[in-house]
Amino acid sequence: MGRRAHHPRRGSLGYSPRKRATRVIPRVRAWVKEDKVRIQGFSGYKAGVTHVVMVDDYPNSLTHEEEITAAATVIEAPPMRVCGVRCYGEDAHGSKVLAEVWSPDAAKDLARVFRIKNFKGNLDEVEKNLDRTKELRLIVHTQPGLSALSKKTPEIMEYPVSGTPAQALEYVKKVFGKEIKIGNVFEEGEIVDTISITKGKGFQGALKRWGTKHLPRKTRKGRRTVGTLGPWHPAAMMWTVPTGGQMGYHQRTENNKRILKIGGGDITPEGGFLNYGVVKGDYIILKGSVAGPRKRLVRLRPAVRPPKKKFEGKPQLTYISRKSKQGL
Repeated sequence: MGRRAHHPRRGSLGYSPRKRATRVIPRVRAWVKEDKVRIQGFSGYKAGVTHVVMVDDYPNSLTHEEEITAAATVIEAPPMRVCGVRCYGEDAHGSKVLAEVWSPDAAKDLARVFRIKNFKGNLDEVEKNLDRTKELRLIVHTQPGLSALSKKTPEIMEYPVSGTPAQALEYVKKVFGKEIKIGNVFEEGEIVDTISITKGKGFQGALKRWGTKHLPRKTRKGRRTVGTLGPWHPAAMMWTVPTGGQMGYHQRTENNKRILKIGGGDITPEGGFLNYGVVKGDYIILKGSVAGPRKRLVRLRPAVRPPKKKFEGKPQLTYISRKSKQGL
């Protein structure tokens, strides 16, 4: 008997099914548990990519305490406004909303999302259910009008508050109906996770979508197809066979991105960021790349699985490129 032909499969099945994300606002499925009382995340808009020169402070690195060049992603992060709060309990069926309170100081742009009612804004109902409360979550919305985006419709999402329910309630009383800035949530040098929707590429064939082999020129029925869709027996096509379909516009989470700098209004390169414009307000610089195109919403959270090796204090940036990105 001859040897059985074999080769590694093309593409990863870890992300199946590869279909479009249901919403442009990504869903966060896990949160970190910490003693520090704060809102567990923030949101911003991807502006573009630049590069920085920084001092390498990673332990045991070959270039330790030397200057290195690194790619960096700029995310414009205008203040988020707290428009409501929910307290969650738990029963036999899982999490359950015990109380929900909305702020009377809701922004007018919320009417673009849903009909604004007469909100009372009384937190007494939350205090009554504090004994049964397992978790407090803030309902916040973005303010795209404060960024370089031309849209006015805000994105609404939930973020939990860390700490015990009593500690979380004290934090809620301070920020209820007010704005939260990126500097009040994260600090420079902290490790965060990014959750966003990747760049959409539409319907693509098996070769581009899965990386299959480009067949020889005399192959029948196309060169960019797979060699076979399956055997005679079983007489069915397996779901693992590479086929054409949707590529891109998927939700992806990237772990352990380091915050290099948090600032405001002094990061725009000459001529503005390509296809974005001028960063008007607060921004955050992350080391490395972030999934998604420009203007895409990016959600940040404290790292769920941070690295074991710790960095030595805050990052030291010696240069941030503000040269024109036109033509790149």
